[in-house]
Amino acid sequence: MKSKIILTALLSVSLMACAQETPKVKHKKSTTSSKSNTTKVKFANVEDPICHMPTEANMKDTAVYKNKTYGFCSAYCKDEFKKNPEKYVQK
Repeated sequence: MKSKIILTALLSVSLMACAQETPKVKHKKSTTSSKSNTTKVKFANVEDPICHMPTEANMKDTAVYKNKTYGFCSAYCKDEFKKNPEKYVQK
């Protein structure tokens, strides 16, 4: 009987700890607008050299190699490229 009471108390405490409200975080509003002074980047590659997905002007993952900017679909592809860029650069 004593162990059931202790177990119930422990479960109650753990449930109350999990049920606490998460803090509300205010995110900054996006600053992108038609009047922003960002420029579209023209990549040296038409497709991601690792997974062969087409590149887009708004890709976040980029790498510069021999003064040319390359676009990638993910950080993984960018990291793979950086290991041996000469293997993936189009000649």
